[in-house]
Amino acid sequence: QVQLVESGGGLVQAGGSLRLSCAASGRTSSNFAMGWFRQAPGKEREFVSAVSGPGATLYADSVKGRFTISRDNAKNTVYLEMNSLKPEDTAVYYCAARSSASLRYTPSGYDYWGQGTQVTVSS
Repeated sequence: QVQLVESGGGLVQAGGSLRLSCAASGRTSSNFAMGWFRQAPGKEREFVSAVSGPGATLYADSVKGRFTISRDNAKNTVYLEMNSLKPEDTAVYYCAARSSASLRYTPSGYDYWGQGTQVTVSS
């Protein structure tokens, strides 16, 4: 089993920045792909970004150029740096881990999930 714990969410004004962290523990591996998803009220969970085992990255078009995903394998932690935040970025952000090094952008491609952290962007 792999446990994921997100942190770093909060309330920020439009144009501001936040950095989310996802700490992994248990039977984790630096080869696992890691992803960030988000879910706004009344909407389906949507892909935000992912990083493969070797470090390749993937972004949703809506966050490309504003968000940056990174991983620190020594700390078993994945980060999501979010800049130029918009009110439409408001959602619960979830960290996910995949028992494979390759990238996926669908929730069904991930095996483990954190509890989520709330991000609220005010206008």
